[in-house]
Amino acid sequence: MKNLILLGAPGAGKGTQAEQICKHFSIPAISTGNIIREALKSGTEMGLKAKAYTDAGKLVPDDVVIGIIRERLAKDDCQNGFILDGFPRTIPQAEALDSMGVRIDKVIDIDVPDESIVNRMSGRRVCESCGASYHLLYKKPAVEGKCDLCAGTLVQRKDDHPDTVKARLNVYHEQTEPLKAYYEKQGKLFSVDGRGEIAAITAQIIAAVEAE
Repeated sequence: MKNLILLGAPGAGKGTQAEQICKHFSIPAISTGNIIREALKSGTEMGLKAKAYTDAGKLVPDDVVIGIIRERLAKDDCQNGFILDGFPRTIPQAEALDSMGVRIDKVIDIDVPDESIVNRMSGRRVCESCGASYHLLYKKPAVEGKCDLCAGTLVQRKDDHPDTVKARLNVYHEQTEPLKAYYEKQGKLFSVDGRGEIAAITAQIIAAVEAE
């Protein structure tokens, strides 16, 4: 059984790595946003509580999020392990997870410097017509500013603007980064440089998870 947590700043590539690790170990990746949406749709007890907050335009509080996590981890597909992506985000959430009796085997931190993340995310462009994605450094279009597929105009999403990225990184450093020290004290933290090739990063993570 492999019970894992993925840590990393926005833009560090957690989603890609979660997908690869899931395939390798045949375990589900549990994203907080996805399971909240599932709970809202299925109308579970915790889902209905969450709906009251989302309908009012408020953030879902920790106790409700934790309840939804508990419901999700009780499902059959988690019996051989899972990957938590996006939870916990804060020390209180990590403490709540521990108090639930959820055993975590390894916490993988994908470490990418802020400067690299800003360059990575601010260079992204999407076609406003078909949604195809490009990058000013890594996946340039044949014609500057135009989509290769439909000749639509390429635009920068608001979420990818440098100021927005920096603001999200500040929140991460303030609220989520302290989790690294929290899990390091428990002897569960493994950090990997997230600036290399995807396959090489995945190989390092798998080796760390499989190591005793």
